[in-house]
Amino acid sequence: MSTTVTIKGQITLPKKVRDAAGIKPGDKVEIRNTASGGIFIGKSGSEADYLKKLQAIAKRYPIHGSTTDEIMLELRGDPADDYKT
Repeated sequence: MSTTVTIKGQITLPKKVRDAAGIKPGDKVEIRNTASGGIFIGKSGSEADYLKKLQAIAKRYPIHGSTTDEIMLELRGDPADDYKT
């Protein structure tokens, strides 16, 4: 799927892309580079929406009561054991 860039730097997002991203007329759209060299295009939300999403993620993955060192030890094991033969 391709589109053409106008002299003003504008593009028309194909209908399939708009539908997949839930983009409707009047919506704000976020566009940014990705680490892999691609482009991310998505519907922008308000800060309140973003905060709600973060809070929902925090409820699904609670890590309360543990320090970073304790979590790393649980995930990776004791680094002192790496050098034992």
